[in-house]
Amino acid sequence: METTETFESLVRAEFTPKSTFLNTASNGLLPARTVTALHEAALLRAEGRPLTSLYEDVEATRAAYARLAGVPATRVAVGASVAAHSGVIAASLPAGAEVLTAEDDFTSVLNPFHVRGDLKVRSVPLERIAESVRPGTALVAVSAAQSADGRLADLPALREAAREHGARTYVDFSQSAGWLPMDAGGYDFSAAVSFKWLLGPHGTAFLVVPEDFGGLTPLLAGWVAGEEPWDSCYGPVAELAHSARRFDLTHALFTFAGLRRSLDLIEELGVAAVHAHDVALADRFRAGLAGLGHAPLPAAGSAIVSVPGLGGRQPELSRAGIEVSNRAGNLRAAFHLYNTAADVDRLLDVLGG
Repeated sequence: METTETFESLVRAEFTPKSTFLNTASNGLLPARTVTALHEAALLRAEGRPLTSLYEDVEATRAAYARLAGVPATRVAVGASVAAHSGVIAASLPAGAEVLTAEDDFTSVLNPFHVRGDLKVRSVPLERIAESVRPGTALVAVSAAQSADGRLADLPALREAAREHGARTYVDFSQSAGWLPMDAGGYDFSAAVSFKWLLGPHGTAFLVVPEDFGGLTPLLAGWVAGEEPWDSCYGPVAELAHSARRFDLTHALFTFAGLRRSLDLIEELGVAAVHAHDVALADRFRAGLAGLGHAPLPAAGSAIVSVPGLGGRQPELSRAGIEVSNRAGNLRAAFHLYNTAADVDRLLDVLGG
């Protein structure tokens, strides 16, 4: 684990925000090393040089995410969005299968199961999702941290309930990967986007599958899904990759050039240190809100804080140089490694003014 001094020096070297940026739940800031890598990748294209290093970035990024997720790299596929990954999982289910979800979870986790039209999608409050798994439940799909308010799913309880009833599990780590320690190996399927707490550019989402692929069909497979990609460019792919790479989509190469460096930084800092930093700031904000007479929605232990009734102040805060989100009338602040206690206090000062 990094010392506090090393943590702070690394962060100061990488980030130069021009605002009080408390909106990582929408998108994270790019580290300086990532911006440099993006620039260098663009020059490769602009100058007509070989792109070999960009394909190397794809595999280095896959391996780095696998380490963060606690799984072998052979279980990690890379694509474009969580919605696309959810769609592949939804397509694998038989007609009439029951999918258990959390009420008002993020659309990308839910909608592919609804548009099938022949699945039984059942929604329950997040706090009841583990106890709601029952015989006949085929799949439980849930976000580890809720986008709207930061509530954390009780994943160990969910995993145990699913195991007891023979259900499969699908967890979206998009709002937690990078600040909350992750054990993706304990679930059948999981996904995460690259551009929030993982600090990468837009354009990539990871998918973790079982070693036996969990009955998924690589419906979106193109040439990169072949065991020998460069020999799979014409005609049907003769031999799909023997690993999760069979579920890859054509790679957004610039994204991987930057994301590789972002994940390097997270590994250097350590997720445990980032977790402690982020949650301490969120707890400072919660305590300050109490002093102002406001009660955030309950989300203990989360780096996301959502405050009812204050969402309408988002434009005013933005004009003051404080970036947050308005979600269904709630003010949502999301804290990450580049934030400080001074950022929290400034937000509280403006809200109390």
